Amino acid sequence: MNGREVVLGRVRRALADGSGASPGPDGPVAYDGVRDYLRVHGERTPEESVDLLAARLTEYRALVHRTDDEGLPELLMRLLSEQGPDEMLVPPALPPYWLSAADPVRVHDRAALTARRLDRVGSVVTGCALAIAETGTIVLDGGPEQGRRRITLIPDHHICVVRVPDQVVCSVPQAIERLDPRRPQTWISGPSATSDIELDRVEGVHGPRTLEVVLLSGDGHACAGGDGPG
Repeated sequence: MNGREVVLGRVRRALADGSGASPGPDGPVAYDGVRDYLRVHGERTPEESVDLLAARLTEYRALVHRTDDEGLPELLMRLLSEQGPDEMLVPPALPPYWLSAADPVRVHDRAALTARRLDRVGSVVTGCALAIAETGTIVLDGGPEQGRRRITLIPDHHICVVRVPDQVVCSVPQAIERLDPRRPQTWISGPSATSDIELDRVEGVHGPRTLEVVLLSGDGHACAGGDGPG
């Protein structure tokens, strides 16, 4: 059964409910849950998946950096110093060593923080739930290393650390399998941007003007069409 049959079945059922007439021999169609689309477009090594993610992020005008555990504190210090914020937002369970070399004053994510107070903070540093290679999308779900959704929407500068390749999946279907639908999710594809009626691009209207993604290297598995992680 394909999507067209499902939609037509719903239309027939709705018409029948409104007129009292029988839906006809084709009748209401129940969706059986079987989908025949590709879950992933080709197979890739972990390195190829990370390279694809980096390329897609760059196409969306995100700034991409690569490092390992040893180099992460110095890199974050440099990225923050280039933006020059006096303060930075910090989720509750961000690993302390990430910001061990950073200078800005830490503002911890608390429910009492008002939007006005958050608007005075220049940067936010978070982890992520996962990243999707094929679409260049970062997904946040409010986990301990990410904090509340609002802290990643109000500051003008967001640094997001992605553990690669463990947090990288190939495709949207693979991402959905790993995400908890009960958690609040934010899907980010590049910095916030919109266009006016003359198609002039304006960044920073609905979220951070600058998105920097740090690919933190580690061990992982190949990206393929199976059910395992990317």
